[in-house]
Amino acid sequence: MPIPSKTPNLISARPRIAVLLGDPGGIGPEMAVKLLARQRNLDAARVLLIADPVVLAAGERAAGMKLDPLRVEGFDDLRFEDGRPTLLPRDWMQGREPVLGESNAASGRASFEALELATAAVRRGQAEGIVFAPLNKHSLRLGGLVHEDELRYMQERFSVAGFVCEFNLTGSLWTSRVTSHIPLKDVASHITVEGVSDAVKIIASALHRAGVAQPRIAVTGLNPHAGDGGSIGMEEIEIIAPAIERLRAEGYDARGPFSPDTVFIGARRGDVDAVVSMYHDQGQIAMKLMGFEQGVTLHGGLPVPVATSASGSAFDIAGKGVARIEGLQQAFDLCVRMASGGPVRTLSSAEAAA
Repeated sequence: MPIPSKTPNLISARPRIAVLLGDPGGIGPEMAVKLLARQRNLDAARVLLIADPVVLAAGERAAGMKLDPLRVEGFDDLRFEDGRPTLLPRDWMQGREPVLGESNAASGRASFEALELATAAVRRGQAEGIVFAPLNKHSLRLGGLVHEDELRYMQERFSVAGFVCEFNLTGSLWTSRVTSHIPLKDVASHITVEGVSDAVKIIASALHRAGVAQPRIAVTGLNPHAGDGGSIGMEEIEIIAPAIERLRAEGYDARGPFSPDTVFIGARRGDVDAVVSMYHDQGQIAMKLMGFEQGVTLHGGLPVPVATSASGSAFDIAGKGVARIEGLQQAFDLCVRMASGGPVRTLSSAEAAA
C-alpha cells in the first residue's frame, strides 16, 4: 500500500536505499562497511546510511576499510552525491564502543532506533527500500522492541493491515511460513485455513512479480510424515488439506501437504518454485543448509522492499573481519531491483561475490 509523502521526493534515476549496520555487537557493522566499499553498489543506488559513528568506526576497523560518506544532520537537508553514501549520524551509543559478542540493551536500542529512522525515511518519501545487516532479536527486545519481530514492528509503522511474512530465498527457491517467531509449543494453535491460504497467496504474488507466470507451491504438513493419515496428528486432514483444496479452486498451483522431512529434496531438484512451511525452523534449517552464505530474507507484504542476509549476528566472530557478505550483497541487489521496478532474481554465488 502506498505511503503518503510528507516532503517532495528527490528525483533520481536510481532508487534510494536506507542501509543499517545491524546489531553493533555482531558482524553487521563490518558487513555493511564491506558492502558499501564496493563501488558498484554505490553506482546502483543512492545509499542513505543510518548509523552511530562509533559503531560505524568499529565496523571500519574490523573490515579494514574506510568509507567516505557525505554527512547530513537530518532529513530536511538530505542530499546525495554520486559514488558516495550519505550518512545520517545519531549518537545512540553515547560515545561508548559497542561490546562485541553479546546481546545488550545499548546495542538493541541502537538497532531499534535505526529501524525507526529507516521507516521514517520511507514514510517521508525519502527512501524506496531498506537493507539491514544482521540484527539480534534478543538485543532488540532488550532495547525496547515489544513486537514479535522487526517485521511486525514495520507492519505497524507502515499501517499494513493485511498478512505479512518473511520470505527466504536461496538461488531460485523461495519459502514462506504460516507462523514465524513464536514458541514451538504455540505453533499448532496458530495453524488455520486462513493462515495457510495467506502464506501461499503472498508468496505466489511475489513470485508472479518476479516473472513466474504460474508459481508451483509445495505446502508442508505440520506433523512428522504429514500426520501419517491422522495417526500422528489431525492438522493435515482438518486444516492444511482443506486450505490447499480452496487454493486450487481459486486457481493457485498449491500442492501437498508434503512430509516436512522430504519436501525440500524435490524443491532443490526444481520440482516447485516455493515451499510454504508451518513454522520457522521447518523451512529455515533446510534453506540454510542449501545455501547459508547466499541466503536472503525478504519481508513480504510491506509497501517497499526490506531485505537482509539470512545469516545471524554471529557473535562468535564479531570484530574479527572474517564475515562474508554474499547474502547481504544478494539482499542489497534484490532490494535495488525491486525498488526500481526491475525483474526480481537472486544471483549465483560467483555474481554475489564479484
